[in-house]
Amino acid sequence: MWDVVSGVAWRTLKNALLNPQIAIPTMLFPLFFFTAFAGGLSQLDKVPGFDYEPGYTAFQFVFVLLQSAAFSGVFTGFGLARDFEGGFAKRLLLAAPHRSGIVLGYALAAMCRWLVVAVVLTVVALVAGMNIGGGVVDLIGLYVLAALVNFCGFFWSGGIAMRFRTIQAAPLMQMPVFLVLFFAPVYVPQKLLEGWIEGVASVNPVTYFLATGRGFVAGDAPHVLGAFALAIGLGVAFWTWAFLGLRKAEAAGA
Repeated sequence: MWDVVSGVAWRTLKNALLNPQIAIPTMLFPLFFFTAFAGGLSQLDKVPGFDYEPGYTAFQFVFVLLQSAAFSGVFTGFGLARDFEGGFAKRLLLAAPHRSGIVLGYALAAMCRWLVVAVVLTVVALVAGMNIGGGVVDLIGLYVLAALVNFCGFFWSGGIAMRFRTIQAAPLMQMPVFLVLFFAPVYVPQKLLEGWIEGVASVNPVTYFLATGRGFVAGDAPHVLGAFALAIGLGVAFWTWAFLGLRKAEAAGA
């Protein structure tokens, strides 16, 4: 199986990093949001009740890091859909002795693709003067949590890609993830939200990922076990969703 996983991952990652039409948006998308939010909205840390000690740059860095993780997974799902349209995925299903390795290969590519973005984003944030109150263990926790979000993003979009097998399903892959991300406390802490958005944010899993991630950067992460349990639970659910999609693709003859 490892031959299938590594082969699919290498091909997908090479296309993602060497094709400017794919690589440039993947890199610029999170950097644009980080610059726009951390720079353009930096005065929000003066709002009464905004008491995040590391500052607004770190506050937004955690959101953009998790966002980049989710969308690196979603964009890899786009690539899987394009491979079905182009016929490559069908040939792969016919040739691969372990078809589950196909899904795992794309998932590995999504992870490696995000790691490249995460390194660049972290360097830019540090150059921009981001304050970090947490230690090494805290930062490892932050990146592991983001990695779990990356897997969720791919398994969701990959499940869609294998059911529809066309890039025309891209809005269905992307829009739910976009809405879940932005119906969380993006710009200010949850306690400063009011109205319907506060009610939505209170039941949004991304809210808990953000709170824990921002806590890691500050050195005082809340409900760590709960956030990781939720992320792993969602990962298992979307893993199941993706592999059921693989069965759909097999039954349809891709």
